[in-house]
Amino acid sequence: MILLAVLSLAYLSISTGNEMVTCTSIIKLQNVQRGVRLHSHEVKYGSGSGQQSVTGVSNGDDVNSYWVILNGSNKPQCRRGEEIKCGDVIRLRHFTTHRNLHSHSFAAPLTQSQNHQEVSAFGEGGVGDDGDNWQVVCTSEIWYKTSAVRLRHVVTSKYLSVPGQT
Repeated sequence: MILLAVLSLAYLSISTGNEMVTCTSIIKLQNVQRGVRLHSHEVKYGSGSGQQSVTGVSNGDDVNSYWVILNGSNKPQCRRGEEIKCGDVIRLRHFTTHRNLHSHSFAAPLTQSQNHQEVSAFGEGGVGDDGDNWQVVCTSEIWYKTSAVRLRHVVTSKYLSVPGQT
């Protein structure tokens, strides 16, 4: 099981207490088992989809590890400050390139296994497709900044994870 911890970066501070994750929050996602942060920049995969690469980095303290939380594609735009509930479908837009966290049927480039899918950043200006939708899976009613969560890809039902994790 892969768990992701959320650190609030809306004001470049780490959250304390049980603050809610909200629409338009700017966050970093960290895999707590591997200690890597979700990261992307203007480098495209040389195989697979050829889309913008998404990786996990251990030193994710730069702007390329920031993601903006938005509603999934089948919902109207959420209001700033609206809480994100467990079970909600969201999109994560990369802060600097404005592309959405995306997945599809391409095999992950490092494992080349159909059990692991490529994760990329896709779309222009935050506009993408259904492959950009992720369901928030957590144990409470609301996603709190200090809570561990999992992200399930809506189209393929696979969970966001790091190679070697299940």
